[in-house]
Amino acid sequence: MITRRVIFTVLLAIACSASDMVGEEKAADRARKALSLQEFVSLAAGRDTEFEAILMDELSLKYADALALPARDLVLSLTQQFHSYLGQDRGAAGSSVELSKLFPRSGTEISADYSASPSFSSDTVGAASLSVTQPIARNAFGRSTRLLEKIVGLEVDIAQHQVVEAYEDYLATIIVAYHAWYQAYENLAVARSSYGENEKLLDNIKKRARKQVAKDIDVNKIRLQILAKKERLIEMEEEYEKSLEIIHRIVRHDRKSELVPTDSEVPVAMPDDFRATFQQFTSLSRTFRVLRILKSKSALEVDKEADDLLPSINLVLAGELRGDDYSLGERDDMLYAGIAMAWPFPSQVDRAEHKVSKINDRKSALELDNARYRLYADLKGLYHEIRKESRLQEVADKKIELAEAVLEEETENYSFGRVTLNDYIIAVNRLDSNRFNRIVHRVRYRRLMTEWLRLTDRLVTARDAKWKTRSR
Repeated sequence: MITRRVIFTVLLAIACSASDMVGEEKAADRARKALSLQEFVSLAAGRDTEFEAILMDELSLKYADALALPARDLVLSLTQQFHSYLGQDRGAAGSSVELSKLFPRSGTEISADYSASPSFSSDTVGAASLSVTQPIARNAFGRSTRLLEKIVGLEVDIAQHQVVEAYEDYLATIIVAYHAWYQAYENLAVARSSYGENEKLLDNIKKRARKQVAKDIDVNKIRLQILAKKERLIEMEEEYEKSLEIIHRIVRHDRKSELVPTDSEVPVAMPDDFRATFQQFTSLSRTFRVLRILKSKSALEVDKEADDLLPSINLVLAGELRGDDYSLGERDDMLYAGIAMAWPFPSQVDRAEHKVSKINDRKSALELDNARYRLYADLKGLYHEIRKESRLQEVADKKIELAEAVLEEETENYSFGRVTLNDYIIAVNRLDSNRFNRIVHRVRYRRLMTEWLRLTDRLVTARDAKWKTRSR
C-alpha cells in the first residue's frame, strides 16, 4: 500500500511538473529581454531599413508638379553665327539673345529677343522684339494645364496613400512574424515540458520494472514515446531558431541578450454590427478614398483629352524695333497682331486618346462598385473567421481543463493498476495535443485580427508613417 502511494505521488508530480516548469521558465525569463509586440513594432519602425525604403517613395512626390507640368522657368537662349556671302569676298559674325517666360496657369508666353546680323545693304542690322502669345482654343487660357495640374495633384494623393498602404502591408508582415515567433516559442515550451515529463516517467517505469511491477514492454513503450517527443522537440527547436532569426533581422538585434516574446493581446474589440462598421469603412477608409480619387482623376482626364481635340489657335501680339548697327540707328518700328493656328487632320491619335479616357472613366466607376462588393464579402468572411477563432479559443481552454483532469485521474488509475500504460500514454498525448491546439487558435486569432486591421486601414495612418519619417 505504501509503495502504491509513493508511485501515485511520483506520477502525480510528473503530471503537475508542467506548471512547475512554467514557473522556472518565468524566473529564467526575468534574466532575459522580454520583447512585447508594441516594443517590437517600435524598434522595427526605427531600425528596419525596409520601412525607410518604403518612405523614400514619398520624398520624390514633391517634385511631381515640376516633372509633369510645363516649365515656368525663365529661359535664356544665346546664338552665335558666322555669315559668309557667296560671290562676295566678305563675311561677318551674327548673334542673337532671347529671353522667354511661360505662365502655365494662363497659358501665356512672353518673349523678348535681340539680334544683330550682317546683310547685303549694311554691315550689321539690329532688331529687338517683344511678343505675347495667348492660346484661345486648345489649352485656352491655360485650361488644359490647369486640368493637368489637378490630375497630377490627384496622382500625388494616390501615391501618398499607396506609400502608407505599403508601409501598412509591411507592418502587418512583421506583426505576423512576431506572432509566428510567439507561436514557436510557446510550442517549444510545451515540447520541452512534455519531453521532460516523459523522461521522468521513463525513470519511474524503469524502477518499477526492476521491482517486477512493470514489464519490459512498458519500458519500451515509454522509450518510443520519448523518441516521438524528442522528434517533435527537435522540430520545434528548429522552427523557433528560424523565427528568432527573422526577429533579429527586423529589429537589428546585437545578440547581446536573449529576446523572448510576451503574450501580447491585440487591443481591438470586434464590432457587433458588421453592416454599420462596413458603412463607416466605405465612408472614411483610405481604400475607398483612393477609389474615389481614381474616379475623379479619370473624369478630369476625359475633359483634358476633349480639350486636346481642339485646334491649336494662338493670338499673337508683338512689337519689333529694327535698325542699323547694334544701336538700332535709323530704325523702323513695327507693331503687329495675328493668329497662329495648327489643326491636324484627321487627328487620329487625339480622338483615340479621348475615346480611351472615356472608357477608363466608365471602368473606374465599375471598379469602385466592384470593390465595394468584393471588400464586403472579404471582410464579412474575415469577420466570421475571427468570431469562430474566438469561440474555438474558449473551447480549447475547456479541453485543456478536461484533459488535465483526465490525466490526473488516469495517473491515479495507472498507479493502482486499474488502467494499462496505453491508457495513460493516451491521456498524456491528449493533453499535449490540446496544448498545441490552444496555441494554434490563439495565434490564428491574432493573425486574423492583424489582417482585419490591415484591410480596414486601421493598422497605420498617414500621420503614423510621417511621424516615423521624422523620427529617423
